[in-house]
Amino acid sequence: MSVTRLIFPYGEAIQWLSPDQTNQLPTSPLTDWLLSNGSLTQKLRSHCVEFEVKILAEDMLAPFNGECLTANQSWVREVLLCLDGIPWIFARTLIPISLFQQQQFNFVNLGTRPLGELLFSSDTFSLGKIEIAHFTPCHKLTQLLAPLEQTPTQELWGRRRYFCHHDEQLIVSEIFLPAARRLIEAM
Repeated sequence: MSVTRLIFPYGEAIQWLSPDQTNQLPTSPLTDWLLSNGSLTQKLRSHCVEFEVKILAEDMLAPFNGECLTANQSWVREVLLCLDGIPWIFARTLIPISLFQQQQFNFVNLGTRPLGELLFSSDTFSLGKIEIAHFTPCHKLTQLLAPLEQTPTQELWGRRRYFCHHDEQLIVSEIFLPAARRLIEAM
């Protein structure tokens, strides 16, 4: 699997909706994954022998239009979450600059550890709302999928979760890649 940093960010502007604002949820086990209140990292780990975080890139960037952060700049981290060598999730995290500066040590030193470990093991972060989306990937996300040998034959589904730290929020978006959907639906 060869993915290049030259395309960073891979993420794209997506229209996210509250689950109760849509009647288009998938009619499969994927819905349970999208709406799960627990740690997605833990859920993924329970379905594999080897769990791996592959960092695509992280840097200070302007968020996409509609990503709901008030800051002009955010720390953006894009990773692949892989189960037994297969990329299942493309994750994009947005951390407002002021929150990043307060917690810089924790975020910068994550390395290949999943962000979920930090968010679900710390009492300084509280869970916020979940939003969902289904969409056809744009050019950049399609370019990411090509070297992963995952062709999107259907629309992709994802979820966006807010985590609160005092009066600030960070956002974690998780896109279920074609291999994940296929394997989840076969469960």
